[in-house]
Parts: sequence; C-alpha cells; structure tokens
Amino acid sequence: MTKPSTEVLIIGAGLSGLAVATFLKHKQPDISLLVLEQNDHPGGAIHSHLEEGYLAEGGAHGFLDNCLESRVLVHEAGLADEVEKAPLSDFARYICLNGKLQCIPQQPGKILRAPLIPMSAKLRVLADLFKKPLPDEPSIAQWVEHRFGKTLLPFADAVFTGTYAGDIKRLKIEAVMPGLCALEKQHGSVLKGLLKKRRLAGKNKKTGLPAMTSFNAGMERLPQAMASGLALNREIMYRTAARSIEQTEHGWLVRTGQLELNCHHLVLALPVNSCLPMLGEQEAFAAPPPPLPSIPEAHIATVALGFTQSAEIPHGFGYLAPESEQRFTLGALFSSQMFPGRAPSGHVLLEALVGGRRHPERLELSDEELINKVYQDLKNLIHLPEAPVFSRVLRPEAGIPQLEAGYTSLLNWRKTLHENNQNLHLCGFGWQGIGINDMHKEAWKMAKRILIGLQNEENEEVENVYF
Repeated sequence: MTKPSTEVLIIGAGLSGLAVATFLKHKQPDISLLVLEQNDHPGGAIHSHLEEGYLAEGGAHGFLDNCLESRVLVHEAGLADEVEKAPLSDFARYICLNGKLQCIPQQPGKILRAPLIPMSAKLRVLADLFKKPLPDEPSIAQWVEHRFGKTLLPFADAVFTGTYAGDIKRLKIEAVMPGLCALEKQHGSVLKGLLKKRRLAGKNKKTGLPAMTSFNAGMERLPQAMASGLALNREIMYRTAARSIEQTEHGWLVRTGQLELNCHHLVLALPVNSCLPMLGEQEAFAAPPPPLPSIPEAHIATVALGFTQSAEIPHGFGYLAPESEQRFTLGALFSSQMFPGRAPSGHVLLEALVGGRRHPERLELSDEELINKVYQDLKNLIHLPEAPVFSRVLRPEAGIPQLEAGYTSLLNWRKTLHENNQNLHLCGFGWQGIGINDMHKEAWKMAKRILIGLQNEENEEVENVYF
C-alpha cells in the first residue's frame, strides 16, 4: 500500500465536498487537498437528464440567488455565463385545493386579501400573538395548528411536501425551521418577531423576491465545473471509496481499497446516513457515539412528460398538492415555463413528483404505470388535450433526509464532536438542512474552520472574506 499525505482530505465529491474544496482553493490556492469519490462522476444527488431536446432533473431543480456562498461558488466555477434565472416575482406558484389549482399571491398583503381561506381563518392567524410555545418537540402540523389554526395545515403540508417530500405530522418544526422557533421563543410570537426583525432591517435594505437559479445544461453543471478545477488523480480521485477512518497522533488515516492516506484535516462531506456508520465505528473520538444510527429518508421518482403546445400550462413554477387532496402526484414543476430551453421548440415539459415519505409504495409501480397514473392525475388539473409525446421516469438512488424525532439531538452531537475534534469536519446532504444553499453555507463554515486551523488566525480575519 502507498501512503501519500495531504493537508486536507475530503470524502465525497457531491456539492458539499466540492464546495469545501472550491472555497479552500479560492482562499489558499496552494493548499494540499484531495477529494475521494466512490462513483465515477461528481455530483452526488445532483443529476441532470438530457434526452431528445428535453432537460429534466433527477435531483434538485435549482436554488435561490439570495445566498452569498452559492453566488461565490458559481463565480469560482466559471459558470456566470451559463446561469439562468426565474424570478419569484414573475412566476406564480399554485396549490391544489378542492381539486383545482389555486394561485398563491407572492406578497403577504395579497395573500391576506386572496379568497384562499375564509375570513375567520385569517383572523385566527392573529391568535399567534397570544399563544405560548408548545413544550417538547412539536411536529410541523402540531405547531402550525397551535399558532395559526387548522385551516392553514394544507398550505404548510404543500410547502414541506415540495421541500422534503415529507410528512408534516412527523417532521419537527425546530429541526426544519429553527429560525422561526427562535423568534417564537424570543418574542413570544412569530408575528411579533417577524415585525421586529423587519423594523431592525431598516428601510435601506434591499427588498424584493429572489430568483430560482439553474444552468443552461442543468444543475449537474455546478458539480461538474467545480470538479474540473481539481487536478485528476492528484486533487480528486474517482472510483475510490473510503473504507475506514482512524484518528492518529497528527490527524487522520483513511484507508481505501488500495491506499492509506494521511491527512491533518478530514472532511466527511457525505449524506447523514452514509456518514454515521463511518463515525460509529470510530471509538477514539472525544465524544459519545451518535444518538441515532440513521435518520429516515423519503424517496421520490420524477416523471418527466413532454407535450406539444396544445397543452395549456399555467404561467408559473408549478403546483403542490397537500395530502388532504388525495392526489397521485405530490406536485409538478412547469419546467419549460421557468426555463424555456428545457423542451424542444414547440413543446413544453412538466416534471411530476411521486412517492415521498407517505407513499413509498407508489415507487414499486413500473415506469409505464407511473407515467399513465401521473398523466391521468395531471389531466384533472391542467388542460392536456393530447397525450405526452415524450415520457421518462427518473428514479434517484439518493433519499431525502427527514428531519424528524431525534434530529436536533443529532445536530447537538455533531456540535460536540466538532468542539472536541478541531480537525474533523462534517457536512453534506442532511446536515443542517437539505437545500443547496444550506449545504453551501455549511461547506463554507467547514472551510473556514480548516483555514483557521491551518493558518492559526483569528476567526474575524478569516470571516471577512468576500466583502
């Protein structure tokens, strides 16, 4: 076995691992680092499917442009000219209610005036001003009903169906929206906290809605571009799986099938359920074992359907359906409305989502059955006079981490692990959120920890990086 050494070793070439590497090389170009990836390509859960002029996503469909870390990564990856945006102010979002698509206004004032819920339910929202926080770890459903009333449950259900493909009766509000819970505890009311936060922001702060962001050739371009900035077989190795990690006197020893790799800083940039078994085997950590062996995951399939322009697709991002509507699909994205290059000329593309935490059994259906059931479901909501001329079912291997019971204790354990092991860094899909911006923010935090350790500088000197 060979024994190459490196200052920083990153396990995982998904968005998180590549983001850590990109941030480190941006701040310290001569840094010695190595990224290991067990697959033959970068990207992890990100996968763009191009076929017959259609472009569908087997993973995340984009990210909002209001995150500094993501904007920096796009710049460093050299993708500024490939970015395409769909501003939230220009594209409506829909919810399926009572068997019909209802447009959700984009501004709070218009939402209050819209006839989506009765006046009594709108007035019930004000009860938040007087409600005490619930004890223990309430679910999203419990929290929303307690603070704002039962009528808003379908809207909350739709939001978290779209984000997590999850079950609001199991997802924990403090794990999913810690910021809102902090406002609730600090001010005694979410509405009071939001109003005070808005006043403190000041009149001169930039306002307006962000834009959904992707790339001309799909989301896979981002990990591809970041990986291309790493020297093959010197800074990134494919088809190389880490089999074990071991703490040493000066850092870490990582064993693969053929290599023993020594490093000072070790980054586990892996999904939670890939990371925990590796950590559970390590008895030398100055921390207790993980409180959970794994967390639940939700699996979905994307059913991409192409239609001629006889299809009357509403102008907008797409729609989501709460469980109470009993639809077959969780919702659908109007992909070629947002990004016109997603379908050939004269055609449109819809991407429907099926399965999720509540209905994993639907993923057992054949591709043909899924396509037929999705088409019949969509026909009841959207005018689709002709059958699809293109169809493809994408079945991602990666599941969506579910932030349910025990997740906050897992984050507290990670915090303790970081405090006791200054050269071990955990980030990746499911650590502190599941969104692309969430992962990029965590990747920067890990890169900053490494820079502090390597450069022995004060936190403030490293933190003020981009502005």
